[in-house]
Amino acid sequence: MILNTELEYKGNLFPSKIVSYEKNLNVLSFTTANGAILQVTVRRDSILRFRFTTTGIFENDFSYAITKYASRGYNLLEVSENEDYYIITTSKLICNISKLDLRTSIYDAKDKSLICEDELGFHWEESYEHGGNVVKMSKTAQPGESYYGLGDKPVDNNLKGKRFENWVTDSYAYGRDTDPIYKTIPFYTALHNKKSYGIFFDNTFRSFFDFCHERRNITSFWAQGGEMNYYFIYGPEMSDVVVNYTDLTGKPHEMPALWTLGYHQCKWSYYPESNVKEITSKFRELQIPCDAIYLDIDYMEGFRCFTWSEEYFPNPKRMVKELADDGFKTIVIIDPGIKIDMDYSVFKEGLDKDYFCKRADGPYMKGKVWPGECYFPDFTNPDVREWWANLFQELVEDIGVKGVWNDMNEPAVMDVPGKTFPNDVRHDYDGNHCSHRKAHNVYGMQMARATYQGLKKFSYPKRPFVITRAAYSGTQRYTSSWTGDNIATWDHLTIANLQAQRMCMSGFSFIGSDIGGFAEQPNGELYARWIQLGIFHPFCRTHSSGDHGDQEPWAFGTTITDVVRKFIEIRYQLLPYLYTAFWRYAEEGIPILKSLVLYDQADPQTHYRNDEFIFGEKILACPITGPNQKGRRMYIPLGKWYNFWSDEVVEGGTEQWVDADLDFMPIFVKEGAIIPKYPIQQYVGEKTIDELILDVYYKEGKETSEVYEDATDGYDYIKGRYSLRTFKLNGKKKELIIQQHKSGKFITTYKTFKVSLHGLPFKISKVEIDNVIIPFKDLKLNGDNTLVLTKEFTELHIMA
Repeated sequence: MILNTELEYKGNLFPSKIVSYEKNLNVLSFTTANGAILQVTVRRDSILRFRFTTTGIFENDFSYAITKYASRGYNLLEVSENEDYYIITTSKLICNISKLDLRTSIYDAKDKSLICEDELGFHWEESYEHGGNVVKMSKTAQPGESYYGLGDKPVDNNLKGKRFENWVTDSYAYGRDTDPIYKTIPFYTALHNKKSYGIFFDNTFRSFFDFCHERRNITSFWAQGGEMNYYFIYGPEMSDVVVNYTDLTGKPHEMPALWTLGYHQCKWSYYPESNVKEITSKFRELQIPCDAIYLDIDYMEGFRCFTWSEEYFPNPKRMVKELADDGFKTIVIIDPGIKIDMDYSVFKEGLDKDYFCKRADGPYMKGKVWPGECYFPDFTNPDVREWWANLFQELVEDIGVKGVWNDMNEPAVMDVPGKTFPNDVRHDYDGNHCSHRKAHNVYGMQMARATYQGLKKFSYPKRPFVITRAAYSGTQRYTSSWTGDNIATWDHLTIANLQAQRMCMSGFSFIGSDIGGFAEQPNGELYARWIQLGIFHPFCRTHSSGDHGDQEPWAFGTTITDVVRKFIEIRYQLLPYLYTAFWRYAEEGIPILKSLVLYDQADPQTHYRNDEFIFGEKILACPITGPNQKGRRMYIPLGKWYNFWSDEVVEGGTEQWVDADLDFMPIFVKEGAIIPKYPIQQYVGEKTIDELILDVYYKEGKETSEVYEDATDGYDYIKGRYSLRTFKLNGKKKELIIQQHKSGKFITTYKTFKVSLHGLPFKISKVEIDNVIIPFKDLKLNGDNTLVLTKEFTELHIMA
């Protein structure tokens, strides 16, 4: 008998009408006639979670992205209904849910304006190949709506009109618009009518986002499995959306040690030991500040992780100590591939404990990477993470390595289609067993997490330092990152700027690029311009493949060396300013770099700007991104700004030409800012800070600035041993008042401030500190408008 055995192709399926509603505290469930359920969780007045199932039951609620420390709680929750809708009201939002088909529309509770509405809303398609569903969501784009975020996509800031795929991918020498690349951060921020909201689609399967690309007025997102599970985050300020998303997925678990914010030097590879010493000696000889030197895969014995080449590094403990004595921290690379070798203890132990990933039918996942054929630990298994963390004991505790760099953790596999594991590889997923389709995007994140746990344990009482190439939302809790294997071209300098801005607005601020480009060789001009951008990135490291020539600061002749030194010295002077920005990020989730739209969304001129960005709160920077340029046009945001080099004051709100020969780049400081500076050091901790420089930029009006300091490493700051100084500046026509408030128990090494006054519109005739007139000689007041005063002052009056 012949039967028609072909499966019926059903196409898109949709929820039908609501037949029941249930409220359990802040979780509201709406069940439809065809078994679909929508669960709305009110997490905060401005954050709603939407979770759908089509089978009548929800799977175990588990996420690697959401932190247990995320804020919860709301001021108001009311549910009502009319003929057509269930209506959920909080103090910030009103959400209507259609009784006909579960479609939602969300309004601002204050002015009742529409923020976001479903078009088709949730729908799904059965996946006969894999089981489960392809889950889909489409929303109507509002007039003039723009979209931002999504992690390290190498495209312009505004995503409107584009379509993206999220699948963590080893993308050597990627280009503009290459997609996907190294990270999956399925979070975007939308902006229309001066109001902003965000959507975080917490689904680790291969996912897609379409921002009015396929259909002009529709934005949509979908995944090839798992749940339709997303968080709606309302601002209305874009900065609040980013802060609340970062709160949801996690802020860094600790402040970075100050040295990690210095300049780092890396290459594939510095070996043997004599070559490493030659490089570090040259830094000190040329007086170019540097805090860290990196060892790539060639430091190992046959690329076996956690080993050292006896030929190249016969006594690593002695070498690391000698480097440390000269102010260099040693960072080593660790990849996930463990060489198949029964005489290699890490492999043997992993095999004995059954810690390696397996294929669906039972054999181990075998893949070729640098060591040759390898097995790969299943980092989604908590036992494997603990084992992996403990492997760092010798490297960190005994040898003295200060940081670890996780590479190839997409996971990258050579010589296979897709360059990664096959879909049928199985994972523990913290007890929620699954295939690689679900675990792929979090594999690198969980490796970085395990590495972080090892470094935290064995670096104690110092803070850990980890870098990862692959990441999923929430990875910022554990680690810093860089933007992967870029190319030494002018276009890649532009791309690096875009990627760093986008990562910061995607909750991940500890980010940088391979300065100068990883693949191919920059000329001196490109390298110098890249350094100028790189000193404003939270993670600042030169890295190159080494295949095409040297890429150290002195590799391009003395003219370039002098430019590079000048800008790295600026980085070291600004360390207290950057450290304060990191404190704001770690405490409140405020991004360290801000695209202009994030800085001032109300100004429509910012919505499509790419090059200019705000570093911290008060400094505006804009790289030169083309050869032979003596300057550029750039947009200055609204307000008044001081040219960093000349103190010339410019009025913002317009695009302006800015001169910038090779030894300059466009940098501006917001009026009213107080910028803290340290003396130039060759490495963090080289000098005792005897005096804190405060660059004060006059403003007629008020401005607040902060300086955060602690012991620069260790955990005493958690116990209140930090110093937070808040400066309130109030400028008048013939008077400048600065009030200081200090909190925290940390006592800084310096006793005095050297105040440098910029743009003061009057000649000083009198100075009062805490209502006492101070003689000029006691202030060391001189013709360059600097004065020295005690750090303990509470009110400074400078009068005409």
